[in-house]
Amino acid sequence: MKKQLLIIDGMALLFRSFFASAAMNQFIRLADGTPTNGVQGFARHVLTAQNIYKPTHIAVCWDMGAHTFRNDLYDGYKANRPAPPEEMLPQFDLAKEVSELLGWKNFGTVGMEADDLIGSMVEKWKDEADITIISGDRDLLQLLNHSTTIAFTKKGYTEYDVYTYDRFKEEYAIEPASFAEVKAFMGDSSDGYPGVKGIGPKTALQLIQNYGSIEGVLNNIDSLKPAQRKKIEEDADMLKLSHKLATIETNHPIEAELEHLAAPVYSFESLLPVDEKGYRLIVKHAKSVYQF
Repeated sequence: MKKQLLIIDGMALLFRSFFASAAMNQFIRLADGTPTNGVQGFARHVLTAQNIYKPTHIAVCWDMGAHTFRNDLYDGYKANRPAPPEEMLPQFDLAKEVSELLGWKNFGTVGMEADDLIGSMVEKWKDEADITIISGDRDLLQLLNHSTTIAFTKKGYTEYDVYTYDRFKEEYAIEPASFAEVKAFMGDSSDGYPGVKGIGPKTALQLIQNYGSIEGVLNNIDSLKPAQRKKIEEDADMLKLSHKLATIETNHPIEAELEHLAAPVYSFESLLPVDEKGYRLIVKHAKSVYQF
C-alpha cells in the first residue's frame, strides 16, 4: 500500500491562525503572558488535517529567518513586508516546540524558504508516497504532479480548495512547472518583484500557453504586438531574474528518510475531557500546559 505523506507549510498556518484571532485581541496568553493564539490555531489545523487526510507520514516545514538566497539575488525581495507583530515573535519557536511535542517532524534550513523544503520533499518522495501539501501559498502550484495534491486553506479548519495535476492542467492549460514562468512575467507584489511592467496575469498566462516558456517568448519576440514586444525587451533582465525568484528549489538535501516521518498515533489516555463539546489534546510541558 502506497504511503500517504502530509506536508504542512507551518509558517502559512501559523500566520493565518495568528491574524484570524489577533483582530479580536484574542491572544490566549499563558500564565507568564506569552501569547499562544497562532500556535494553538496552527496545532488545531494540523490535528484536523491529520484526521481528514489520514496520513501515514507528516512533515512540517518552516522559514528560518527573513533572509534567504533570494535576497542575495534581489534586494527588493519581500522588502515591502511589514515586520511581524510583537505578539507573534515568541510564537515562532513555540510553534516548532509544540509541533515536536505532538510528534510531527520539523524541517527548516537557514537561507531557504519553507517552499524550497516542500519542493525538495516532493521531488524526493513523489515516487514513494501520495503527497498532500497544506498551505495558503499558490506559488506551490508549480509542484503539482500525478502523485501530489495541494490543499489551499479556504475557511475554518476543514474547508480546502484542492488542486490536483488534472485540475491545474484543465484550468491553466500549461504544465505546473511552467507556473513559475507565468509568475516571472506578471511579477508578485507580495514578494516584491515586478516581473515585466504592464504584463498582467491573463497576458502572462497566454504568453506561456502560446510559446511554452520564457525562452520561447524571447525567441519569437518579433511575432508579438509592438507594445508587448517593447515591454518585454525593456524588462528582459528583470524577467529572467523574476523567474529565478519565482522558481521553487527542488534539490535541497532533505536529511531524513520517509520512515522518520511516521505519523503519531494518539492514545485515548492522551485525551482529557474539558467540556461537553468533546475532547481537547492536552500537551504537558515542563513550564506550561497547552490545550487544543
